[in-house]
Amino acid sequence: MRIATFNVNNVNKRLDVLLAWLAATRPDVACLQELKAADRQFPLSAIREAGYGAVWRGQPAWNGVAILARDADPVLTRDSLPGDASDAQSRYIEAAVGGVLVASLYAPNGNPRPGPKFDYKLRWHERLRRHAAELAETGLPVVLAGDYNVVPEPRDIYETRSYDDNALVQPESRHAFRQLLDQGWIDALRRKHPAETLYTFWDYRRNRWPRNAGLRLDHILLSRKLARKLKQAGVDTEVRGLENASDHAPAWIEIVV
Repeated sequence: MRIATFNVNNVNKRLDVLLAWLAATRPDVACLQELKAADRQFPLSAIREAGYGAVWRGQPAWNGVAILARDADPVLTRDSLPGDASDAQSRYIEAAVGGVLVASLYAPNGNPRPGPKFDYKLRWHERLRRHAAELAETGLPVVLAGDYNVVPEPRDIYETRSYDDNALVQPESRHAFRQLLDQGWIDALRRKHPAETLYTFWDYRRNRWPRNAGLRLDHILLSRKLARKLKQAGVDTEVRGLENASDHAPAWIEIVV
């Protein structure tokens, strides 16, 4: 089973890129983030024509997450992150596909910091930590895939001082990600590429894509049971170079189920 995550940065604006990537790589499951579309604007007809069923939670102009399944309809289990009933931002969706529980998540960016956006980021990650702990306790095969908006380690960002004050690299943000790993979740990309430089995001500004000035923001975490079945993992870097591309490239894993 091939499971991928892709921050599409506007599903309708980048629909041609999304469909081309689906046709070329044929993931069994694709987790999408930053739909930037209301529920009624989600391009379901085009997705179905490409051979995918879908569940999604949209939001006009911002956020939005989805899970696509090839030749199947994902079974929705949750469309929001528990822990704050007042949080109206569309950042989490969860579904069962092929015997695996899959979550697509889009964590808050947190900038500027300090301030309310950074505070919200840390609260959101704490809610994710608590929910992830509950999922881990079930013993089910679980995938937590998406844009975590965290650069876990210094090696996950190109050599620069320009991000020193950015929420993505702060000790508190990195600690939140580390807490998930401490629960037993496995960072699939690092498991398969322990020493390699891997990036999944290149800002549109300052010529960062041609310079390969990237960051690793998109992660696929696996429950312990599922990690034993991990065969491959990678990043479809070339997608970032397509015309009208997202500023993210898809990351993916292959597991035996």
